Amino acid sequence: MSDLRVVIVDDDFAVAQVHRAFVDAQPGFAVVAEAHTGAEALAAIELHRPQLVLLDVYLPDLSGIDVLRRVRAAGADVEVIAVTAARDLDTVRRARVLGVRHYLVKPFSGASLGERLEEVRRGIVAEQAAPTTKLDQRAVDQVLGAATARRATLPKGLSAVSLERVAAGLAACSSDASAAEIAETLGMSRVSARRYLEHLVATGAAEVAPRYGTAGRPEHRYRTPQR
Repeated sequence: MSDLRVVIVDDDFAVAQVHRAFVDAQPGFAVVAEAHTGAEALAAIELHRPQLVLLDVYLPDLSGIDVLRRVRAAGADVEVIAVTAARDLDTVRRARVLGVRHYLVKPFSGASLGERLEEVRRGIVAEQAAPTTKLDQRAVDQVLGAATARRATLPKGLSAVSLERVAAGLAACSSDASAAEIAETLGMSRVSARRYLEHLVATGAAEVAPRYGTAGRPEHRYRTPQR
């Protein structure tokens, strides 16, 4: 397996250089670009198609969350490690909804970053090595790093990262939500959101019920099952 392509995004040039040196020193990783603004980050991600982005939240133009939302809307399933001073609940929750599985609050140790890098590398290696047939629980855990079976097999055209985003977005809702509402929150099409929601329903990870309005067809409303 070739080195994983990494883009470093941080508004502080000195911090970006430190992160670059650290990541380049790790076996299996190669930094392909640095970005110091949201616009630069979007351009670098589009140009280099990295497998991993180290993403700061506080940028001078767009926030890191806005960058990530646009990246997801473009269909990129790139892994993201948030490396930021932002520690408020809303930012952490929105990062999770957008598929961020690793979140490091500055200042953090090199050991902590190294652990997250290795977790990402193992997950990508396992995903590439996984068979195209049904996975057993061990294989699912290796690929996704989570003890859940609902994503063991996905219909053609669905991705594990996007499914995680939709599941997290639905779980973050205070009550139920429509496919259109989930789509708007996550920056994806309503058709795509509905496909992921229906898959969650089919696997028992979500529930659906019609809501009847004053006229027209009923609207399907989805929610996480009550435990």
